[in-house]
Amino acid sequence: MAAGLGAGALWGLVFVAPRMVGHFGMVDITAARFVVFGAIAGVAVFTRPASLRWPDRRQALAALGLSVLGFSGYYLLLAFGIAAAGTEVPSLIIGTIPVWMMLLGRPAGLRMQALLPGLVLTGAGIALMVYGAWSAQHGTAGDGVRFGWGIALALCAMASWTVYGLLNAAWLQRHTELNATDWANWLGIATGVGALLLWMVAGSDVATLRARPEGMLFVWLALAGGFGSSWLATVLWNVASQRLSASLCGQLIVSETLFALLYSFLWDGRWPQAAELVAALLFVLGILASIKAHR
Repeated sequence: MAAGLGAGALWGLVFVAPRMVGHFGMVDITAARFVVFGAIAGVAVFTRPASLRWPDRRQALAALGLSVLGFSGYYLLLAFGIAAAGTEVPSLIIGTIPVWMMLLGRPAGLRMQALLPGLVLTGAGIALMVYGAWSAQHGTAGDGVRFGWGIALALCAMASWTVYGLLNAAWLQRHTELNATDWANWLGIATGVGALLLWMVAGSDVATLRARPEGMLFVWLALAGGFGSSWLATVLWNVASQRLSASLCGQLIVSETLFALLYSFLWDGRWPQAAELVAALLFVLGILASIKAHR
């Protein structure tokens, strides 16, 4: 339980990080996090030579494509979405990924009617949060457009990770000869390489990065995101997955969204409003109801 909650707490950090270093571009934030992740994965590979087995061309291409869907591309979309719409609504949208995974990977014999209560509760919670956040846009009409664009990007990020989760699971099921740890490290290295290329093409140069304020905070967030929210969170989640039932692990995923909301409210220095509390409650109940339907 502690490992699962720890993973959720680390994952929740990535939702507020883009707001903490607003002077840096989203490409720079994304690239920095995943270059660190790739470096750690590379060290993990080279320090375990007994289990080292480099991928063939097909496996390397699969790792590169999946790394874009599940890591660098996903987080780039999410970071832009958070910059435009804030933390609260995107975190709830991303929090529905377990529901979409369950729907699209629905086991035979599970009827859609059993999932409707959870879907209704989850949808109501997100709708209430979106309505409250949209109503809070007190500026010009452009504020509403920007907020809507942020929601659209968060939806794209959700779709990207959902596709990654389904394709990654299918790939591992078709290639049972792959070692799960090696595959995770290959994904990390592919993510690091892709992030480095992304920074070289669209990122800021070193002089520009050094000239911006909040430089040390940016470095600490890159280290926390690459080591903590990427590598360590994966390790903790694997520990929880080995010791708990799949249904209980599914419930612990909700902690990611709750921690993201907590960090957002702490960063803003305010208590959640009544509508936000109700929305979060509806969301959590919806996720739990969806998981219960699979038991």
